[in-house]
Amino acid sequence: MTGRERVIASIEHREPDLVPVDLGSTPSSGISVIAYNNLKKHLGISTGRTRVYDVVQQLAEPEEEILDRFNIDVIDVGRSFNTNGDDWYEITAADGSKAFYPKWFRPKLLDGGTWGAYDSDGDQIAQMPPGATFFDQTLFPWEDGYPDDFKDLPRAMNKVMWSYLVHSPWDRAGEDGFWDKLRANCLKLREESDRALMIVCGCNLFEWGTFLRRIDNFLMDLFLEQEKVEALLDALMEVHLQTLSKVCETVGDVVDILRFGDDLGMDTGAFMPPDTYRQFFKPRHKTLCDYVKKHSGMKTFLHSCGSIYRLIPDLIEAGYDVINPVQTNSAEMDPATLKREFGNDITFWGAAADTRTVLNIQSPDEVKAHVKERLEILAPGGGFVCNTVHNIMPDVPPENIVAMFEAIEEFNGK
Repeated sequence: MTGRERVIASIEHREPDLVPVDLGSTPSSGISVIAYNNLKKHLGISTGRTRVYDVVQQLAEPEEEILDRFNIDVIDVGRSFNTNGDDWYEITAADGSKAFYPKWFRPKLLDGGTWGAYDSDGDQIAQMPPGATFFDQTLFPWEDGYPDDFKDLPRAMNKVMWSYLVHSPWDRAGEDGFWDKLRANCLKLREESDRALMIVCGCNLFEWGTFLRRIDNFLMDLFLEQEKVEALLDALMEVHLQTLSKVCETVGDVVDILRFGDDLGMDTGAFMPPDTYRQFFKPRHKTLCDYVKKHSGMKTFLHSCGSIYRLIPDLIEAGYDVINPVQTNSAEMDPATLKREFGNDITFWGAAADTRTVLNIQSPDEVKAHVKERLEILAPGGGFVCNTVHNIMPDVPPENIVAMFEAIEEFNGK
């Protein structure tokens, strides 16, 4: 099978010839710039450029040599943008290693060593303190209360770092001819690569409430300001469906998977009871999934961190084909239980290596044993794409990253 065939077969719950593997096709299945530079050094790779494609999380865009070396089966279509050398400029990462930022991202070094990111109005929207390895949101447009109406919602959204500092291809979305270029680039990627194609589309709902109102406020709003929450979500749906319409029309017959995002869980459980999810979010999630399936051939992928075990039946009914990162170090997220109860109905994209307690601190042999155990549980019958539990963080030793991929190759019989 090709990488594309392998990924699609697994999502359709047909066991592929080999377990499909991801590294960096989304901003929740990638690798930090620091870990990436350490990996390249460990492998003796001195060529190429470490490009920071997600500036908020400081994630690297894996280069072809890395994708080939580790038999990666899926790529983000954003890599087809910003391909010229002058689209980037050199910077020094938090550990002193070299990397490249997209030329539009120009954070300012402030007194005390903090990096500040500013929008076109001069407002600070994010910061990265000394010693930190990613940016934090600092501006919440509606934290003091909801507006009288939502006509200025797009402007408020653009004051949020996740929108203003967006990764490719969306950093080019305001340019003339963007949609034509997106289609041309995706067609070229599909012609030149046999890997599955992923487009990251967001369309967050719960998370946009937290981005605009701040998470503590929005969690209270779900119970105390329900009419305003409904009105906000309806306004967000108008924005999201406009985006989905353009995406499906432009690349729905070319791209294989569309990635949504909405973090619904924390370590101890979901952010809300299932009834609250069903009231506010499930019907709208279903509308988004139904739209994609009616107007394209793309599979639907939901990124949701945390303990979401009690929401999975509703996520399946909403129409998601895939969930990620399958945070097995959270409550009620035991991989064997997930596979047994939901493995025929949804694909688990992640879960192969615990990035919090295994990949970063255990020995390479322990990492290999851990990954092989996860593969034995999750791979049979398809419904699984091998990836870490969220991004590979800066503290992960390169030896352990190699051990993880060696375990996958050994399981696959390579």
